[in-house]
Amino acid sequence: MKVLLTIIAVLISYATFAQTKGEVIVVKDPLIDSLIAKRIELNKAKPTVNNPASSTVVSSMGYRVQIYYGSDRREVFAQQAKFKAEYPKLNTYITYKEPNYFLRVGDYRTRLEAQKFLTELKPTYPTLFIFREKINPPILE
Repeated sequence: MKVLLTIIAVLISYATFAQTKGEVIVVKDPLIDSLIAKRIELNKAKPTVNNPASSTVVSSMGYRVQIYYGSDRREVFAQQAKFKAEYPKLNTYITYKEPNYFLRVGDYRTRLEAQKFLTELKPTYPTLFIFREKINPPILE
C-alpha cells in the first residue's frame, strides 16, 4: 500500500511540475518602429550643402591643441573670445573636469597637422599640448 501511495504521489507531483508550451506576447511602443525607420533614412541620406539637416555627424579619432587650462571660468571664456578673434574659422571646445576648464581648438586628422598649428601658436600661447580625442569631421563644400 505504501508503495502504491508513493507511486501515485510521484505521478501527481510530476504532472504538476510539467511545463507546457506557452505564447510570448511582445508589447512595444509604435514609436520605436518610426525611430528605426528614421535612423535608416538618415543613414541612407547623402549630406548636401543646401540641406545640412540631411547630414549625419560622424566623429572619428583625431587631434586637438589645448591652448588654455585653469580653474577660472571667466578666464577660459576670455581666452576663447581672444582665440576666436584671431582664428574665426577654427572650432573651439571648452570642457570641464573638476576643478579645471580646458580650452582645446581645431579638428586635425593627423598629429602632423596639429603639430604645425601648435608651432604657429607657440609665440602667443605659452602652454600648448596636443591631445588625441574624438573630433568632428570638416564640412565639405
